[in-house]
Amino acid sequence: MKKITTYLSLCLLFMFTSQAQEVHLKLIVTSDVHGNYFPYNFIDQKEWGGSLARVHQYVEEQRAKLGENVILIDNGDILQGQPTAYYSNFMDTTSTHICASIMNYMKYDIGNVGNHDVETGRNVMERWIADCKFPVLGANIIDTQSGEPLLPPYKIIERGGVKIAVLGLITPAIPVWLPENLWKGLRFDDMEQTAAKWIQTIQELEQPDVVVGVFHAGQHPKQMGKYLDNASVLVAENIPGFDVVVFGHDHIKECKQVENVGGDPVLVINPANNAFFVGDVDIKLSFDQNSLVDKEVSGKLVNLTNSKVSKAFMKHFKKEYKTIERFVTAKIGTFENTISTRDAYFGSSAFVDLIHSLQLEITGADISFVAPLSFDVEIAAGDVFVSDMFNLYKYENTLYVMELSGQEIKNYLEMSYDLWTNQMKSPNDPLLLLKETPSGRDERTVFKNMTYNFDSAAGINYEVNVTQERGHKISILSMADNTPFDLNKTYRVALNSYRGNGGGELLTKGAGIAHKDLTSRIVFSTDKDLRYYLMEEIKKKKQMNPQPLNQWRMVPANWVEPVAAREYKLLFGDKND
Repeated sequence: MKKITTYLSLCLLFMFTSQAQEVHLKLIVTSDVHGNYFPYNFIDQKEWGGSLARVHQYVEEQRAKLGENVILIDNGDILQGQPTAYYSNFMDTTSTHICASIMNYMKYDIGNVGNHDVETGRNVMERWIADCKFPVLGANIIDTQSGEPLLPPYKIIERGGVKIAVLGLITPAIPVWLPENLWKGLRFDDMEQTAAKWIQTIQELEQPDVVVGVFHAGQHPKQMGKYLDNASVLVAENIPGFDVVVFGHDHIKECKQVENVGGDPVLVINPANNAFFVGDVDIKLSFDQNSLVDKEVSGKLVNLTNSKVSKAFMKHFKKEYKTIERFVTAKIGTFENTISTRDAYFGSSAFVDLIHSLQLEITGADISFVAPLSFDVEIAAGDVFVSDMFNLYKYENTLYVMELSGQEIKNYLEMSYDLWTNQMKSPNDPLLLLKETPSGRDERTVFKNMTYNFDSAAGINYEVNVTQERGHKISILSMADNTPFDLNKTYRVALNSYRGNGGGELLTKGAGIAHKDLTSRIVFSTDKDLRYYLMEEIKKKKQMNPQPLNQWRMVPANWVEPVAAREYKLLFGDKND
């Protein structure tokens, strides 16, 4: 009898354990794709790595293994960067947005909004969202009229009997970078406060098995006026409940585990930009009689730089590819000489001064501020095409004219050159503020700070004395026409909307203007992006011979020139490289 009882007990135990269920989910995440839908750089007119065409191939391979348990997520900044996106944003505004068409074809499950998606303007952004056949999230994008989120705060996905909650957030620092006309009627709430609110709602109403945060913000927090940018990892650590936080915005690859305040592990993962990498997250869950008994989360970054391109993808979007090809190869004018951003770090340059000249012509302003928006690009002598405009001007900024005093202009330039130049104590000291060791990009040296904040000026003659500290580097000698420059006079200054809204803090920390007062200084704004007006001016002139204006220089020359030659080679190699 005892043997029979033992046998029955073993059978019951086997039946009980056999009811345990294991589910394997996989999240594949993209972020900061920046218009790189095809494996071709339409700006530089060459094949290149990354792109959603490669992502599609990888996703289909994973779906062949796990079926619907693969969840595809994008984390924003997908509507800006390549002419492919620009064409749908501003040229063909009636067809289904190409980005939505591609994401629908790839069967994305979730989208999120990035700051460069907002930069396209509400009409473009909301048209894209309406065209998407999946939810685009935004828990902290608030409609000021209703006080409610403009977009769904979160989405519940059920796969294999598992309930997954996905919460979407964006950096709230949008007003620091973008003019209000692009986001009028919206506000952007703090990420931590919003996450705390919605995590509680999700847990109480939904009781999910897995919680995923999709945050368009980086991992190193930075206070931007009253807004905290890059708070993604802070949310993961300070707001209990997340199993995974997908983040982006800062274009820096990351995959690691952090511990939240409750002592629980949270996987944080950032696939960086241009779809060169994807985040691949495996979530394995064990259930016993419908109760979750174990959860294992692991992740990796998958390099798709030179991986296979989906033939089905390219075939499906052949017509759209050809349309963009025709758009970017349209001739708009001719340059008699080659221009490059390389010279812009050492003195007046034809590349940056061309933009200065066009900004002054378009606006009639007294002074212009411009930075090299790309670290190292050139436009070759000869025919100039639409594609070249994306090298000449990288972002969809509008053009402002602001009123600044002479003293504010000097202070602005003091900060700019302090980000850019060293204080030389001897002829052997460095001229530029460079990182001590190469960053890995072609094993060459790079700047300590972002070059898109290295503003120079046109419309004034000035010197930069690199032997002096900030506050004493800049000597403004006169206006460009040799009339006196007055520190107490108000001048009309042309600059882009990113800068005019406080981006780079040159107007706030540099010129000393309170962020709340910037709007009152704006006396003119274009209604289209600056690239459009630059393109129209070049079309009008047809043939151009860009030359340096030679309105500023670094001194003393006998110190600067030999060091500049050495540091040019450190940054770019030989002149002919």
